Amino acid sequence: MASRVNIVRVEHLDNPAMFNDKFKLEITFEVFEHLPHDLEWELVYVGSGTSREYDQVLDSALVGPIPEGRHKFVFDADHPNIAKIPTDDIVGVSVLLLRCKYNEQEFINMGWFVANEYTDEELKENPPAQPQVDKVGGNGLYELERSGNQERDLNSLAK
Repeated sequence: MASRVNIVRVEHLDNPAMFNDKFKLEITFEVFEHLPHDLEWELVYVGSGTSREYDQVLDSALVGPIPEGRHKFVFDADHPNIAKIPTDDIVGVSVLLLRCKYNEQEFINMGWFVANEYTDEELKENPPAQPQVDKVGGNGLYELERSGNQERDLNSLAK
């Protein structure tokens, strides 16, 4: 049996944005049969490619129970805590992950590259030793491939 939930579209509102701006995603999804339990959505910022210890859950939201049909909501989350990101990883490419769980088991994991760079040409040419976050912008979000567990059968997750 195919998945009972399908992501139709994720639109990044206010993209590109400055580093200190909120992430705003408009998520459209379909449910093919009533889900009696909540879907737990989670937005994660990958603070460094070297270790998961720098990953930050920016926010989570419970949606449910959910009737059959097409649904849409805006998920907004605060920017990452700069103090939890290694200095060398603030400017450069990072990843934003959207995860969804049903009955505490992840079945959707999709992500986007985030290109964080200075908006000022002088700072691009001569970056300071200590990043000036107020001058760093996310130069667009570029979609990664969806995780293979997108099609996981939710019947196997039912309690």
